[in-house]
Amino acid sequence: MYMFRNLCTGVSRITVRFGTRSMSISSSRSVGQLLSGRNDDHGGVIVEMSTEPVDAVVFGSLLRASILHWRQEVNITITCELGMGIVSTTIYTLPAMSPYELSMFTVMINSIIGGVVLQGKKGVWIKVPIELVNLVEPAVKEGFYFHHAEPKYLMLVYWIPETPSTIPVNATHRVGIGGFVMNEKKEVLVVQEKSGILRGTGVWKFPTGVVEEGEDICDAAVREVKEETGVSNKILILIDTKFVEILAFRQSHKSFFEKSDLFFVCLLQPLSFNIQPQESEIEAAQWMPFEEYTAQQFVQKNEVLKYISDVCLSKREGKYSGFSPVPTTGSFSTTESYLYLNRHCLNSP
Repeated sequence: MYMFRNLCTGVSRITVRFGTRSMSISSSRSVGQLLSGRNDDHGGVIVEMSTEPVDAVVFGSLLRASILHWRQEVNITITCELGMGIVSTTIYTLPAMSPYELSMFTVMINSIIGGVVLQGKKGVWIKVPIELVNLVEPAVKEGFYFHHAEPKYLMLVYWIPETPSTIPVNATHRVGIGGFVMNEKKEVLVVQEKSGILRGTGVWKFPTGVVEEGEDICDAAVREVKEETGVSNKILILIDTKFVEILAFRQSHKSFFEKSDLFFVCLLQPLSFNIQPQESEIEAAQWMPFEEYTAQQFVQKNEVLKYISDVCLSKREGKYSGFSPVPTTGSFSTTESYLYLNRHCLNSP
């Protein structure tokens, strides 16, 4: 991928056609090198830098020129009513225009079609790979700010219009799971942590973990139980389970680096019963009578855990139904996703 592109000096002609009608504007201007970007679906532009070394001073110059160009570049947003409450919005991008050219263009386009909004670029996103960390400082000096970071890149963003920014914030929540696994003897699977705040306390807890990026909650629950109680990288794999349903979930705030937290309590059916604790994370694991688990002082003094225990007890007695996953596809995507719902109540007469 090339980092920048050349816009040549010369005369350009802008032609817009709507059905059998068309209009044109000619302009003559000289534009130098610009950062190479692609339009997003919201009137913005995304720049993905390659890992090829770039001088910070050169980058700063290119960035200033590009921002000026994007500010003057014209987005045409055309909204059409398709009937039955369906609205189609299309964004077209035209080269940068002078104020005079823009005013002429506005008059002509409004004579052809209504419902048109003219504006420059909105948000500018720059994806900076870790190899080009030297470009962060010049970008920040031009008004960019951090949006989010991943192990291999930093995403910077800039809002061009004078209006309040509508750029969405970074991910606000972390998603965790707890696995409630009960065998035919009405014993629950519990573990003692080797690290963390419960280390050395003697507290027995349900296996817990964090949902990975792109992972479904139901798959994460099965994986975490296996990872905490089994040896998944060896021949022996222990405590396989089948996901049944979500029993409850809790939302808390300022939990992890000021982020909010969603914690899902998941019911799983055991398919195997031999326990081999994961040496790196778990001190011990066992099947424990449910009443013995709930009698722990740690559980009794924790309001959330008491509620969770009551829910699990009601489920064991057949008095409670949670949310089970239903594979679905949406109108705007063919990718399969899960809708979690209470099938028992849904199918009740």
